[in-house]
Amino acid sequence: MGWGKMFFTVVITFSAALITYNILISANASFKQEFPGPSSAKRLFSQDPIIKMPLERSNNNNNNNNKKKRLFHTAVTSSDSVYNTWQCRIMYYWFKKFKDEPNSEMGGFTRILHSGKSDRFMDEIPTFVAQPLPSGMDQGYIVLNRPWAFVQWLQQAQIEEDYILMSEPDHVIVKPIPNLSKDGLGAAFPFFYIEPKKYESVLRKFFPQQNGPITDIDPIGNSPVIVSKEALKKIAPTWMNVSLAMKKDPEADKAFGWVLEMYAYAVASALHNVGNVLHKEFMIQPPWDTEIGKAFIIHYTYGCDYDMKGKMTYGKIGEWRFDKRSYDNTWPPKNLSLPPPGVPESVVTLVKMVNEATANIPNWGS
Repeated sequence: MGWGKMFFTVVITFSAALITYNILISANASFKQEFPGPSSAKRLFSQDPIIKMPLERSNNNNNNNNKKKRLFHTAVTSSDSVYNTWQCRIMYYWFKKFKDEPNSEMGGFTRILHSGKSDRFMDEIPTFVAQPLPSGMDQGYIVLNRPWAFVQWLQQAQIEEDYILMSEPDHVIVKPIPNLSKDGLGAAFPFFYIEPKKYESVLRKFFPQQNGPITDIDPIGNSPVIVSKEALKKIAPTWMNVSLAMKKDPEADKAFGWVLEMYAYAVASALHNVGNVLHKEFMIQPPWDTEIGKAFIIHYTYGCDYDMKGKMTYGKIGEWRFDKRSYDNTWPPKNLSLPPPGVPESVVTLVKMVNEATANIPNWGS
């Protein structure tokens, strides 16, 4: 018991010291302080700009069978809440279904559990237990635990693959994923609401003029991103530092709101000169993306509301709906009702995939 208490004390002391030290060494811009956030519902839910993947990369994917595979490790950060846990179980179910399929370069999988303690799903899902930030340091923004959890995992875990896919619990893999990174570049999904140019004056506090043009900051978050393990080991501490510094900066906190940690990753990647192939077809986000197309991931971050004629009623609870937030404290039931006729393919596929997973995962809901 004495050793356990001593170890926990050492971990927390080291954590606080490391965070403080890294903030000091990475704060090479004056930290002072405006906000985009979702400026309006219409703006937030407009379609992302289409950024095609380079043809050469696309062709290379088709020839993967003739080349040595460049395996990547899939990592998902999670709390121990029911909400995060049921999503992780579904995510891992579909990961296993596609891992060994043709064209896949998917290697191992880790749920990075940042609750600081193990849970009853450790045997079902490969899991690394990370410590949360010291009390009060996340300032009520729990997402700040994500970069800190990645720092711990990258420092302590034995990761065989040379690349990492950073994913999220509310991702459903719909087909085998190849390694989309190339020539030292990461592969990332572009988000329309990450606008470095628009917020240059704020970002220059964290990405000084001498580091390069503001366009070096890609319009990405940390997920989904495929990046080399060695690059991520350098990026992760800076990502953590910049996240904490932005949260402490009133102007940056107001400007970036719920996507602050995404901006912090984009800045950290740029600070380490790691550019990204912007791959619009990396994932889709129903209900705004209506077809699966060439996507590898369904990200079900938005609620899907429809009337019984298949017409979307966004902003109003529909006669038929699927919204992950309906299950924030409880498990989704098995055999969810399918959408009415006329609802887009993306939504129908999502619900069918959730139903398949819940029907086959042992002890679902318990």
